[in-house]
Amino acid sequence: MENEYTIQVKDVHIKYKTVQAESIKKSLFSLRKSRMEEFEAVKGVSFNLKKGEIVGLIGRNGSGKSTMLRSIAGIFSPDEGTIDIGNHSISLLSIGVGFQKELTGKENIYLSGLLLGFSEAQIKEKYDEIVKFSGLEKFINSPVSTYSSGMYSKLAFSITAVLETEIMLIDEVLSVGDIAFKKKSFAKMRELISDNERTVMIVSHSVETVRKLCSRVIWLHDGLIRMDGPTEEVLEQYQIFMDELEPNKKKTKKEKQEEKMLATMLDEDA
Repeated sequence: MENEYTIQVKDVHIKYKTVQAESIKKSLFSLRKSRMEEFEAVKGVSFNLKKGEIVGLIGRNGSGKSTMLRSIAGIFSPDEGTIDIGNHSISLLSIGVGFQKELTGKENIYLSGLLLGFSEAQIKEKYDEIVKFSGLEKFINSPVSTYSSGMYSKLAFSITAVLETEIMLIDEVLSVGDIAFKKKSFAKMRELISDNERTVMIVSHSVETVRKLCSRVIWLHDGLIRMDGPTEEVLEQYQIFMDELEPNKKKTKKEKQEEKMLATMLDEDA
């Protein structure tokens, strides 16, 4: 019998070793060995995702969201617990992850495709579509090190969107890029989601993005799951929590403009 879950995360713990700022200074000037401290970013997290689920992963900065996503992607292994994605193809869209910056955009398309499990012939067949979707025709033979964060994000999204892996992990990249590309990427996301065959996990600080794209939300806080359930129920409790935590915090003009723009794009695409 086929396993009903695409992603299975069981009692996962992920730890980092950090160096105290004071000990770094001492080690630089006195040649003493820096004192390492252990930080546990994820503390016994468990959840399952079914085929076709679109799940949002929310929480404050430092809650363990990106760490969890990168562990699912296989960038590093958990210190304890297990993550099982079976034989499914998987891709992670995250700024600063996945490209060899000394290589050109074209070379990175082929390298990324091969790492995702596609053959050179399959990548070649989709190459023109990837480049066209990214809008980077004039820069595709330039080293990725010369790209802006927006260009980097466009190419990363285009590779994953066009090659269409079975599991997509998206870490904040939907909010990067110009308005035209944002609209195109949201439309493509809707297309990828609509077939109910692809499992997607989205990390985003945009409540509107999560509300419109996800049917389920997992709220991480201090490395633990605080709530896991239907989108509106979790977002309501998360907003109450944030309002109590930072009662006097006001959104910046940029944040308000970003939210309005995202809401408008999502409504137009609905």
